[in-house]
Amino acid sequence: MSEAVRTLIVGAGPIGIETAVRLQQRGVDALVVDAGEIGATFGWWAPSTRFFSSPERLAICGVPIVTADQGKCTGEQYRDYLRSVVQQFGVDVRTFTRVVAIDRTADGFAVGLATSAHGVGGPAEDARGAQADRAERTIDVANVVLAIGNMHRARTIGVAGEHLPHVSHYLEDPHRYFGRRVLIVGAKNSAVEAAIRLFRAGAHVTMSYRGEAFDSKRVKYWLKPEIEWLIKQGHIEWQPHTVPVEITTGSVTLAGYDTHSGKMTDARSTVEADDVLLLTGYAQDQSLFETLGITCEGSAARPVHDAATMETNVPGVFVAGTACAGDMTRATHFIENCHVHAERIAAAIAGERAHDADTVTYGVMEES
Repeated sequence: MSEAVRTLIVGAGPIGIETAVRLQQRGVDALVVDAGEIGATFGWWAPSTRFFSSPERLAICGVPIVTADQGKCTGEQYRDYLRSVVQQFGVDVRTFTRVVAIDRTADGFAVGLATSAHGVGGPAEDARGAQADRAERTIDVANVVLAIGNMHRARTIGVAGEHLPHVSHYLEDPHRYFGRRVLIVGAKNSAVEAAIRLFRAGAHVTMSYRGEAFDSKRVKYWLKPEIEWLIKQGHIEWQPHTVPVEITTGSVTLAGYDTHSGKMTDARSTVEADDVLLLTGYAQDQSLFETLGITCEGSAARPVHDAATMETNVPGVFVAGTACAGDMTRATHFIENCHVHAERIAAAIAGERAHDADTVTYGVMEES
């Protein structure tokens, strides 16, 4: 006999939890499931990595975030905060529970669940590879909310040696890189922050970027002058107009890159490297969209939804948080501009009008 719940929320990140609380406040029962732990994505971050957003913008459900230094919180602090919100409101969250099947029924959906060893995405998921899970139990739900995020798997660059043991798409504890030669590929926020932190941790850092200079629209204003000064002083080696074409144990071959033509040149150079960090972005796992028959449009394959209710083209299925952005290469949705999704979804499921309903437009939402 299967369990029944009115609303299933897939994803125990901040917007998934906030949606559950908004539903709870309206007397609608909701279950949150996540293939990993609460706030699993923040567990991929290197220790003590801080948010770019202020605590006020990250706070959910009216619960303030308090930090010891009144500054921006770390990933570890935010996960502690999310746990406290779940406890405060008594949200029903089941971690390490993976959705492996969803079938339409006369009254909603039958959702197959299986025990998971880790969340969707991150280093463990990359190692897991393609694997079919068999449902261990089934729950019947009237509505499904997909708060699954959009950073699940690293974007591979398709070069020889990319899968060698010393190559990674995730920054680990900076301490492990002390005294080592590290090549960082990329020049956005994550790559720049990694370069600065690793230099300060005693690594010998080289950066490879296909462009000429750092883009002020893609690098935070307080990071850009720091990285440019470190490069100017010779503390970090800078290799513009280059792309890696082969990675071997101990070195990386870089090819020249012409940004105007978008093609490699004949120029070749070699960088010695004990570790290689390919910080070139992440891709969304859209398998649940496909399973449910959600229409995705545009170059980013964004799930189509009504911006006033967040309901997709599949009745009873809603999308929330950064999942709305689809498979973006440039971020448009963040925690701070997705809080409204929780209110819109809860109001729609409860048969009410969202407080901000007069201010939204219909169709695929570019910004919240």
